[in-house]
Amino acid sequence: MSIHTYIEDNMTTFLKLLEEAVNMDSPSRDKVLGDRMAGWFALQFQRLTGGAAELIPNLLYGDQVRCTLGSGDRQVLIIGHYDTVWLKGEAARRPFTIQDGKAYGPGVYDMKAGVLQAMFAMRALVQLDRLPKDTKIVLLLNSDEEIGSPTSRALVEEEASKSIASFVLEPPTEPIGALKTWRKGSAHFTVQVHGVSAHAGVDHQKGISAIEEMSRQIQYLHSLTDYDLGTTINVGTVSGGIGSNVVADYAEAQVDVRIVSMEEAKRIERVIRELRPTLAGTSVHVTGGIRRPPMERTEETGALFELAKTIGQNELGLALEEAGTGGVSDGNFAAACGSPTLDGLGSKGGLAHSLDEWIELGEIAVRAALLARLIEEV
Repeated sequence: MSIHTYIEDNMTTFLKLLEEAVNMDSPSRDKVLGDRMAGWFALQFQRLTGGAAELIPNLLYGDQVRCTLGSGDRQVLIIGHYDTVWLKGEAARRPFTIQDGKAYGPGVYDMKAGVLQAMFAMRALVQLDRLPKDTKIVLLLNSDEEIGSPTSRALVEEEASKSIASFVLEPPTEPIGALKTWRKGSAHFTVQVHGVSAHAGVDHQKGISAIEEMSRQIQYLHSLTDYDLGTTINVGTVSGGIGSNVVADYAEAQVDVRIVSMEEAKRIERVIRELRPTLAGTSVHVTGGIRRPPMERTEETGALFELAKTIGQNELGLALEEAGTGGVSDGNFAAACGSPTLDGLGSKGGLAHSLDEWIELGEIAVRAALLARLIEEV
């Protein structure tokens, strides 16, 4: 029996578990609900595969889950997350539903279906006695990816540094379902400007506007965007001043930066950190830096994609393409550790982080089988 057929034959069980998972809220910042979700996934992994599942304590957010199957000197890492952007009560408001070949519900697409796909891929390898004899498979599920992986980054990097390949369960690109061989990196900066306050009507000339200075800094920051290089700078929020009749002595801006390469990341970080005031009497202070390094496409990553493409074409009737994105994932951390990383191996669907997010049920078995075969071949 093929892996694809095995997973198709077990879709009733898959959908039952998916309904349970989607109907359990797991917002990033709710430790109680996060711990409940972590425990549930750990239990399902043990039941489905017979492997070991360890809950790694986390003081701030839900516990992390490290699932292990097989043994050997070679390690393959599968990276996912169980947290969602949806707050407590969202699952009760719009529970898991199926309509016209699609499944809906909070977190179904990003990424509870993808996590279960990985578990069923590993289950198939066990049940069909195709688990690689010399390979340890680690499925790492973190609890805070949606807020930047602040407590799980070190764990991702630790496991990736030991892995010959890392597979990421983020969804493939919409609408064609392409796998991701590169991602931009991200940086975040806070720019603070101090000026001199004054009464706007009586002593306007005695004031030095922090807002005016900030407006000049914003124009300069936006001028650094270079689409040819893949570099974008966005000042997303600005605040300052206390009233229209007061020359503002303070202004603050939050800046998002996306970059394709580490070389460019270091260059643009240096430029932003060296911001200087243009108005005499004002000062500029910059904090922040690179949050996620770029996931750069390497020859090794390209080889992983070619392997996936061949498997898809020859065995699964799947015509795969590769793509990149300005969005980030934990794959950025894995790739920066030197582990060849292939992203987009989760569920095909659309509308992540929206009330209408969905997955395509007809693609579940084939995408899970693709991951299983990659584990076999890598």
